[in-house]
Amino acid sequence: MNDSTSSCPSICRIWTSSIGRKMLVALTGAGLCLFLLGHLIGNLLVFAGADMFNDYAEFLHQMMHGMGVWIARIGLLVMLVIHVAATISLTRENRAARESYEYKASIQTKKSSGMMIWSGLTILAFVIYHLLHFTVKIGNTYGSADRYLESVYREGETVLRSNAWQMVIDGFTWWPAVIFYIIAVSLLCSHLSHGVQSMFQTLGLRSKKTAGLLDKLSLGYAWFIWIGFLSIPIAIRIFGFGR
Repeated sequence: MNDSTSSCPSICRIWTSSIGRKMLVALTGAGLCLFLLGHLIGNLLVFAGADMFNDYAEFLHQMMHGMGVWIARIGLLVMLVIHVAATISLTRENRAARESYEYKASIQTKKSSGMMIWSGLTILAFVIYHLLHFTVKIGNTYGSADRYLESVYREGETVLRSNAWQMVIDGFTWWPAVIFYIIAVSLLCSHLSHGVQSMFQTLGLRSKKTAGLLDKLSLGYAWFIWIGFLSIPIAIRIFGFGR
């Protein structure tokens, strides 16, 4: 049997096994958490001014001759879809098992797991909207208007580059976008406060000795992500930063 035929049954066994799906949820969750942290740190450069933020944006879009950022985006979407799909599958499986013999005790669990599913789906919708808003640039003039181009002097000549900083400033002057970001990021961080704890447990890093520390770490991480991401639209729309 060649490698291609043997790999398919292996992948199928991972998905059909509840342990395999839990590991998929934990590993994709870990990858998404690392991405969120790096993405937030990069986004916070908006407060450092247009030059630094645009340098950062230009670096991302020139990585691997422009392929790096798209590899990262596709990888993010694949991880997110696997994470949400595996979570929904596990939740349905657990719900079906409980309903047959433990109806009353499962009511609270169903509410919690149901919230995790809906927050996960909202996060997926948010990521798609975020890509359409700032990357594909649907419904705006970010890709064509002179306002979103910046002249920089480099190697003896003047060249044009994307003014990503101005895109962010203008993008968050629109109230509906700000409200949607607040809702989505709040749901994301609610998801993180529970999900990161579960991730540690699935990966075998949680014990009686480390439980308290990991719970505080999970909650602290969720608060850091929440404050960090929402500081940008709130600073722009409410306090007039960049305008």
